[in-house]
Amino acid sequence: MDSINIKKLAKELNISTSTVSRAFNDNTDINKDTKERILAYAKQHNYLPNHYASNLRDKKTKTLAVIVPEIANDFFSQAINGIEEVARKKGFYILLYRTDDVFEKEVSFVNYLNNGKADGIIMSVSGEANDHNYLRQLEKKHIPVVFFDRVYEDIDAAKVTTNDYDSSFSATEHLIKTGCKKIAYLVVNKSISIGKVRMQGYQDALAKHKTPFDDSLVIDCSNDEKVNYKILKKVLQDVKPDGIFSSVERLAFATYYVCNDLGISIPDDLKVISFSSLRVAPLLAPALSTITQPAYEMGVKAATLLFEALENNGNGVAKKEHVLKSKLYIRKSSIGE
Repeated sequence: MDSINIKKLAKELNISTSTVSRAFNDNTDINKDTKERILAYAKQHNYLPNHYASNLRDKKTKTLAVIVPEIANDFFSQAINGIEEVARKKGFYILLYRTDDVFEKEVSFVNYLNNGKADGIIMSVSGEANDHNYLRQLEKKHIPVVFFDRVYEDIDAAKVTTNDYDSSFSATEHLIKTGCKKIAYLVVNKSISIGKVRMQGYQDALAKHKTPFDDSLVIDCSNDEKVNYKILKKVLQDVKPDGIFSSVERLAFATYYVCNDLGISIPDDLKVISFSSLRVAPLLAPALSTITQPAYEMGVKAATLLFEALENNGNGVAKKEHVLKSKLYIRKSSIGE
């Protein structure tokens, strides 16, 4: 036989070209015997499908981009695992971009990806600036976006979040019921949507229990560990709260370090509760009370929604907020023995 291609191969085997393609793409919706016959015949005639050329024709990279503020945080590592699991089953790879909560990095990454470097983007945003036109440019290129955890409300895209308001309300109320009267709220960026929602839950719980809101107890921290140590040391020495509600995992750890150095006992002198997906939270001394988000499930849901958009060319995919439930785990850091 002269040089073979997919059409000639299909004709020789008396099957459709789509069936041949499914065999080479390892699809599950093809008879096992048929698949083996196709592959054996192709091998006999030294035929290899040109997946690269196929991808160029289809303008598909078989790649997803995942943009996150940080990777060390256990929440994001679990969410990435969920995304990767779905992508792998679909035959896709993921490219990981870390913004460090720097807005300029986020814009740079999105602009780079806008040039066809990925088929779709899953992201948790940095939360700065009001001009998000760089994201709107993706729609013109038919590159779908799914937000998770931290979102931009003004961008029309599917969003996967958790019940942050209810969780923050419950955590603050728990500290109040354990006797705390001076609860500090630790946050990294009050301007992002998630920061606003969590703070609102904190404020409303205080109001319900007639505890005056004190703006000096809202502690705006940073992404720098050394800076956070100095901030929290000053707060614990000067403001002297009796409760800490941390909206970010790493700020709870920083609190533990400062308390250890200052000789402040948790939970006798200071009760602590935090958003955290850290698996070793029960093993800390004392065990950390946490609001634990379903991070892996959020990653799976975000990736599933993105593939729905890809498979339907962006049509028929609900661009609404999908809210999953977090779980409150009360441990010794907020109640003692």
